Amino acid sequence: MAPFGLRSDVYRRPLVTALERLGLGEGWRCADVGAGTGDVAVALADLVGPTGRIYAIDRDPRARDEVAAAAAAAGEAQVVAITQAGEDLVLPEPVDLAFCRFLLLHVLEPHRVLARMAAAVRPGGYVVCQEPITTAGRIDGAPLAMPDARHPDVGALLPRLVRDAGLELLDAWAEAPAGAGPGPVATYLESLTEVDPGDDAIVLPPLVTVVARRPAGDDAPAPAPATDDLALDA
Repeated sequence: MAPFGLRSDVYRRPLVTALERLGLGEGWRCADVGAGTGDVAVALADLVGPTGRIYAIDRDPRARDEVAAAAAAAGEAQVVAITQAGEDLVLPEPVDLAFCRFLLLHVLEPHRVLARMAAAVRPGGYVVCQEPITTAGRIDGAPLAMPDARHPDVGALLPRLVRDAGLELLDAWAEAPAGAGPGPVATYLESLTEVDPGDDAIVLPPLVTVVARRPAGDDAPAPAPATDDLALDA
């Protein structure tokens, strides 16, 4: 069963589904790239137990202290906080799983981050990414905008991007929580936009989840494709 930190997340179902399909459990080594405050990293630590290890990576130096505090409060000593950009990802050891969510829409070159994640996992290891199709979200029927995101609809390209990174695409799907009036969906939207949606009908941006695997016989770092081939702004 998924820990409370994952079950209570507004986008909980696709993440829990992905982890259950992989059979993530005791002893796994994982990397949470773009870990932020560490809520997912701490929840993953609960799943992998004291014999596992979670690397929580974020480019913001302030995140390291927040992750460390969250892990200490939860008693999860196996969480290691690292200050590092996804484009420069280098880990102390190969991991079984590299994960990111709401990261690639903000970075300059999503394909380079994915190539680094692919290289960070052991041959036969997994990469799970979750990214939105922002403009498909709706507030009272109107499209949702995220002007600060470099690639707000990168989720629509995610299956191709993981294949371009040299990974085997095992599964991909999209889900979007919806609601009206007060509740977790409205609270989450307000946290993103700093605007209370009131009683408006809300469909959050569909979150595309991809589950991919590094080929078992691949001992070389995954190549980064040429930027010109991505058409991220199309």
